[in-house]
Amino acid sequence: MKYLSVIGSGTMGRGIAYTAALSGFHVTLHDVKDESLVQAKSYIADEMKKSASRGFIDPAIVDEALANITYTTFLEKAAEQADIVIEAVYENITLKMDIFKTLDKHCQSHTILASNTSTLSPTEIASQTNRPDKCIAMHFFNPVHKMKLIEIIRGLDTSDETVQLAKAVGARLGKETVEVNEFPGFVTSRMNCLIGNEAMNMLMEGVASAEDIDKAMKLGLNHPMGPLELADLVGLDTRLRNMEYLYQTLGEKYRPCPLLIKYVKAGRLGRKSGQGFYSYQTEPVLKK
Repeated sequence: MKYLSVIGSGTMGRGIAYTAALSGFHVTLHDVKDESLVQAKSYIADEMKKSASRGFIDPAIVDEALANITYTTFLEKAAEQADIVIEAVYENITLKMDIFKTLDKHCQSHTILASNTSTLSPTEIASQTNRPDKCIAMHFFNPVHKMKLIEIIRGLDTSDETVQLAKAVGARLGKETVEVNEFPGFVTSRMNCLIGNEAMNMLMEGVASAEDIDKAMKLGLNHPMGPLELADLVGLDTRLRNMEYLYQTLGEKYRPCPLLIKYVKAGRLGRKSGQGFYSYQTEPVLKK
């Protein structure tokens, strides 16, 4: 595989594009908004140069990696040469199905269509295509260039060949993979949403402060990041959409915490808005 396209240039999409370009893929990054692509291009260039200056990547490959990324607002252009397309738009099943339907029309017959969904059904998404055997979910984690895992989730009709090709792409990106049979929330989101939602309930009930809840999880249970810090990083709107889907599909224990709903209504979306369970400065720093 030589050509990899990413649909959506937000946090996850640009992270996947960054990692793929450094791994030698010819990458096309698509978004519907020119300004989003400008921001993504600036972010990717800055991150690569910063990583090179700190010795994390070889400075000699930066220019080549940056030259390997094409930016476009035309979905057809992103589809035409791709060996694999990774959709990384926000968690909305209708939007994802519409994108897969369009990709199916314009991609070559061998192209694999992957969704970076964290909770939604790859079977349902693939139902809009004439290639359900070549559709799969590849759940990346934020920040993509640092996190080592990709969940590989097969849909009802996903072929063994597609699973193996997705795993091979993951290995080329320097990631470990786990294979998951489709079920709402997969492995990580199902567990993570439950832990995070309980932390929010404890905060709402006055059990402890956000800082102490997170500190307890990090030092007592060896979590690298507290559940409230992580929710701020993911985005509280994203977390709420995930919780609503899991509540609909898995039942009462996934009912979204009222505090989460209140924060989203108030525009407190976490790091990206500057305010969530914590407050953030321009360079996101935890306020003590």
